[in-house]
Amino acid sequence: MGCGKSTAVSDTAGPEEKPSMAMPKSEATIKSALLIQKWYRRYTARLEARRRAAWNIYQKIEYAGEQDQLNLYNFFNDMINHVSMSEPGRNKFNNLVLTRQQNWRKSTQTSIECEDLEFMQATDPSQIKVSAAYKGPVLKFPLTQGAMEMLINHFKNNQYLHAKYTLELLRETRKVLKRQPNINQASTSIARQITVCGDLHGKLDDLLIVFYKNGLPSVDNPYLFNGDFVDRGENSTEVALLLFTCLILNPTALYINRGNHEDHIMNIRYGFIKELMHKYKEHAGKVVRAFEDIFSWLPLATVIDQTVLVVHGGISDQTDLAYLAKIDRHKYLSALRPPVNAVEETDKELLAAIANDQDANGDHINLREWKQVLDILWSDPRNVFGCTPNTFRGGGSYFGPDVTDLVLSKHKLRLLIRSHECKHEGYEYCHDNKVLTIFSASNYYEMGSNKGAYVQISSDSTSHFVQYMASKSHKKLSLRQRLSLVEESAFKDLKEKLYSHHSDLMAEFQKYDPANTGLITATDWAKALEMVMDMDLPWRTLRSKLVRVSLHGLVDYKSSFEDYTLHQFTKDFGGPSITEIMYRNKNSLETIFRIMDKDNSGYISMEEFEEACQLLGEHIKTTISPQYISDLATSIDMNKDGFIDFNEFLEAFRLVDNDHRNSVKANVPANDKQVENGHSSEVVKSKSPSSLNKKKISLSTGSKKRTVPESKQVDSTVLVTPVAENGT
Repeated sequence: MGCGKSTAVSDTAGPEEKPSMAMPKSEATIKSALLIQKWYRRYTARLEARRRAAWNIYQKIEYAGEQDQLNLYNFFNDMINHVSMSEPGRNKFNNLVLTRQQNWRKSTQTSIECEDLEFMQATDPSQIKVSAAYKGPVLKFPLTQGAMEMLINHFKNNQYLHAKYTLELLRETRKVLKRQPNINQASTSIARQITVCGDLHGKLDDLLIVFYKNGLPSVDNPYLFNGDFVDRGENSTEVALLLFTCLILNPTALYINRGNHEDHIMNIRYGFIKELMHKYKEHAGKVVRAFEDIFSWLPLATVIDQTVLVVHGGISDQTDLAYLAKIDRHKYLSALRPPVNAVEETDKELLAAIANDQDANGDHINLREWKQVLDILWSDPRNVFGCTPNTFRGGGSYFGPDVTDLVLSKHKLRLLIRSHECKHEGYEYCHDNKVLTIFSASNYYEMGSNKGAYVQISSDSTSHFVQYMASKSHKKLSLRQRLSLVEESAFKDLKEKLYSHHSDLMAEFQKYDPANTGLITATDWAKALEMVMDMDLPWRTLRSKLVRVSLHGLVDYKSSFEDYTLHQFTKDFGGPSITEIMYRNKNSLETIFRIMDKDNSGYISMEEFEEACQLLGEHIKTTISPQYISDLATSIDMNKDGFIDFNEFLEAFRLVDNDHRNSVKANVPANDKQVENGHSSEVVKSKSPSSLNKKKISLSTGSKKRTVPESKQVDSTVLVTPVAENGT
């Protein structure tokens, strides 16, 4: 009807005839992109949650170890302070903790000269002969740049510097450090910038990457290394020697701050002493003595252009740079205990001045001075106002944004740079960008766990960051692959930790399971772990990785301990709880061993072993039967030579991977089995004992490294290449 034209639309018309029903191509593209973006964000969020969980586990275990170390050392200190001076044990305990720090007198020219003479005699390299078979660098002083390049090439090939030249280099380093102040003053007026590096922890690969990307230290390219260049890693010696060589070549081109691991007592626990013993054998005693003294001469802080303060740990509300600049830093051979200053009775003025800072024996302890040093080396920033004791680590302080503002304004500074904490990206700002944490050891916890980084501070106050990740493999792993490696290692460490508290955990679990069903709720399981482990972890979230969960959500708590078994070649004379106690505190016990091993031989006598076990019992407030200790010592001494080897001790208490052990049993050929008392038992061929040790967990302190099958060991001379970087 009407004059207009009408068009009939057939029901069978194609889509091109129905434009109103079709989605425009651009709209479909946008919706697809949004869907992909949503999926990817969820995917990355899940990966980030997994990464943070693994990171949290690593950090809790690491800091728990540091706290154990400090508790053990405090135990020694209390023992020293409470044993009467007339008792013969007093001197013995003094010798256990430190050889030279306990009695320090006010420095005089005579005492300094005597100390220098004693050091030169104790580290004398003149009697050490270099065999004709040695093909490494021969150092001649004064050093040249060629010596530095020669050392780098030598260390790249996984070779050691001879003990004679190591001692000569360390003695020259000591001369340079003695001339430096407590707080160095660095300037960018010539180079227009300075490179600041954080913790390296014996990772030579990371140091070589830094030098490759940024160049060797020079007047035009100055560096500042902010402590903790030893311990944990397997190349602490080489890292230290390269840094010291640069320092000797040009003291104004390289600055080194002291970290909390440049400390003899920390080195005993975290691997550096063990590394020196392995590399220098019969000369290890001299090398250890040299490093111990050199670490005490390292400066405590550096100020860049009078505006940037660089310290290893952090600050507290009591930090006073003017006060720190005047102390005698050398007396702090270990910052874990304040040095005791013996005061003559005739010095009335000094006695009156220190009347409020005396210990139980009347010896002078300057607690204010010691706390200032401890805070500089051990403190951590927190986003909570105020300053409180650092209970997480057991030493130093937590300092909030208000404390940062207080200290920076007091000293007219704009930025605090510190290290001391591993960061996923290698660096992190906090406190309104007034505190920068820089960490230079990549793969700190596990391969792919974190990037390393360094920062270039320019004269115009700008900061440029360079990130990297060292790898001995040319195969580039995806983010998910790296995370899987990190996660697997983190949960393996956590399961070991759980197993070390097997008896206590089982007793706590069974409180929630009176019917002995083996099942409890996830909430009760988490409560039990919080009660026993004292680790602030999201246990409910982690339960799927640690235990079996039934369809009804109940936890099979016994499955927490199925993965590992405590290997024992000894008879358990004291019952399972005593065995667990020894395993749980094996690191503390080994620390006592190494303190007792004054000649760094790697051995202690049976009597010393028994005494160490008794000291451990007092430390953890647990009675360990003398008969058990005696029988254990006899059992551990496998070669019956009357001495305990550290390796024999570690072998006595190790965990065995049950999955691997079961797979070995399943693969034992029929002709390798025999019948004993009606049961089949496996016989391991003597020609291939390593087959049982491929997944054995190493209990060696100071290292995350595990035993690997020979066929899968990586050649340490493979060229190191960065697999991730940001910057120039």
